[in-house]
Amino acid sequence: MMNLETFLLLLMIVSVLTGLVTEGIKKLLDEGEKVYHPTLLAGVIAVVLSVAVGAGYIILTEAAINGKMAVILIALVLLSWLSATVGYDKVIQSIGQIKFPDKDE
Repeated sequence: MMNLETFLLLLMIVSVLTGLVTEGIKKLLDEGEKVYHPTLLAGVIAVVLSVAVGAGYIILTEAAINGKMAVILIALVLLSWLSATVGYDKVIQSIGQIKFPDKDE
């Protein structure tokens, strides 16, 4: 079963690939003088890549697709989309606050 470290690694991989693929597609669209919304483009790319990376993880590890794995993959898709729209650092910071709440508050 996937642990938190593996989940965060997959999220980082999707975030890095999202940035690279988005820049490549934006250059193609700019050369063709096409109108696009950069945030929407990044979000769609993040969702597609997170589905692909999740499927790759399932295939490579021969993991069983059950309810828990479905929830993990849905979380990967949503957090990848958030990373593309608000930034990877903000998402990781939020995860850290949920997992390890600040004792001063």
